[in-house]
Amino acid sequence: MNDLFSQYPMPDVLKNIPVSIEAIRKSSTKFYNDADALQEMFNSIDLTTLSTTDSAESVKAFVSKVNTFANDYPSLKNVGGICVYPVFAPVLASTLKVDGVFKAVVAACFPSSQTFADIKCAEVRKAVDFGANEIDVVISVGELLAGNYEFVAEELSQIREACGKARLKVILETGSLPTTEDIWAASIIAMECGADMIKTSTGKNGVGATPEAAFIMCNAIKVFAEKNGRNVGFKPAGGVRTVEDASLYFNIVREVLGDSWRGPKMFRIGASGLANALLSQILKVTTGSTADVKYF
Repeated sequence: MNDLFSQYPMPDVLKNIPVSIEAIRKSSTKFYNDADALQEMFNSIDLTTLSTTDSAESVKAFVSKVNTFANDYPSLKNVGGICVYPVFAPVLASTLKVDGVFKAVVAACFPSSQTFADIKCAEVRKAVDFGANEIDVVISVGELLAGNYEFVAEELSQIREACGKARLKVILETGSLPTTEDIWAASIIAMECGADMIKTSTGKNGVGATPEAAFIMCNAIKVFAEKNGRNVGFKPAGGVRTVEDASLYFNIVREVLGDSWRGPKMFRIGASGLANALLSQILKVTTGSTADVKYF
């Protein structure tokens, strides 16, 4: 595995991450009142419900809001995706009537990722069979931190195969990865094993997305793309709630990766609370409304 990592040396820009983040943060303020940028962020949202109290009826009602959004806001693009627990994959597939919105399901023993590989793969296959076209899984964080990189890679490769034609989003749980090197290694392994998108966090582990982790991951994506000619998407998740948060992560992607990573196929952002915040800000900028929208 050391031979693999030697193919992806970390760029010098990662030697002083706070300086880069501060510059990007300052330039992100221009998006706070930029209607086009705000709508692009909104179009990249993964509308998510991952609650112990979710039920078939509550998920159906949740998805129905996406179906009616075009009627209520005909001038705006819809969210990028909807994400639910695997048991609700058939509810999501049967209820969603909007083209172009990804049907995402967390799987493979989300959020701990602590079960047998064959069980993880079985859950992934079942979710895909019931209509999911994106699968979100958590990397085996403990094994990664223990240096068992081959184990992590083999498991992810099996999961990638189990996904079939569905897109694979690999969650690194960066709040549990203490060093830049750990986040870099997790990013490279996930992309080498076929991830279509890498994602910071589950939002279930106390520490969600951070600009520092996002910056490391986006630079890993850039190096990987330059070497392999394959663009892997990026999603910050966990604690991303405000227009200011969204603008910062949006700008990190723009500054590090550029225009090829625009749009919901390559950039996704969470979560449901952010959808209302962005929608409120879009209406404020475009219509002058000061109402606090609670649509989702």
